[in-house]
Amino acid sequence: MILERAEHPDWLSNAYLVADRPGGSGVLVDGNGVVRPLLERVEADEITITHVLATHYHADHVVGLAELAKRFDVPVASHPVTADELGDVVDERIDEGAVIRSGELEIQALLTPGHVAGHLAFLVNGTDCLTADVLFKGTVGGTRAPGATGFADLKASVMRLLDLPPATRVHPGHREPTTIGDESEANAFARIWLGLDEEGSDSCEVGGERATLVLWAPDYDGGNKAWVRFPSGEDAIVGGSQVTRD
Repeated sequence: MILERAEHPDWLSNAYLVADRPGGSGVLVDGNGVVRPLLERVEADEITITHVLATHYHADHVVGLAELAKRFDVPVASHPVTADELGDVVDERIDEGAVIRSGELEIQALLTPGHVAGHLAFLVNGTDCLTADVLFKGTVGGTRAPGATGFADLKASVMRLLDLPPATRVHPGHREPTTIGDESEANAFARIWLGLDEEGSDSCEVGGERATLVLWAPDYDGGNKAWVRFPSGEDAIVGGSQVTRD
């Protein structure tokens, strides 16, 4: 199988080419405006693109989707929520459990909300999972982005992904790949949710509101990400820049 990514230098968001073999069939997943290396691989390996897939509708993941679809004369497929946001860009609506076949590839859509409603991960041939903005190497998605459905959904989505076999390769929406096994062992959020580590109890402030700092952890961009709990009982995962630590 061919699985290649192109990373935007500023957003750090990934777009992907997934194909069964040179001379075979494949799909493009998400768009970030810097997909030229993927297109060059398609041409060099004479790959027939059958679909363009969208994981969710945030701007750093949908640049140029319509142009990609037009270039290869193929449909753009996404969850209905994403389709509603992107309008005429999307041709095919897919939901939990939908299977897209491209040559020898079998791509299963997994509904993984939390970071945003209608967020899909894509499990390819049972061995590789494109997790978009839910699970990254060493961290997880935030729960206060536009369209977020909240902490409980994000945690449930991450835990669902962690139930995949440990050898499953993870290809996130930002930065470098990892595996389910590595994230189960080393991801600070996952370790607490799996009962391996304890929650923290330091105090902090988030946007002028007092909160408990449950976890302070590295983020994919070299900064930090925080799990916070407000006096109302609401939990949230936010960027470290939003947190003032006591």
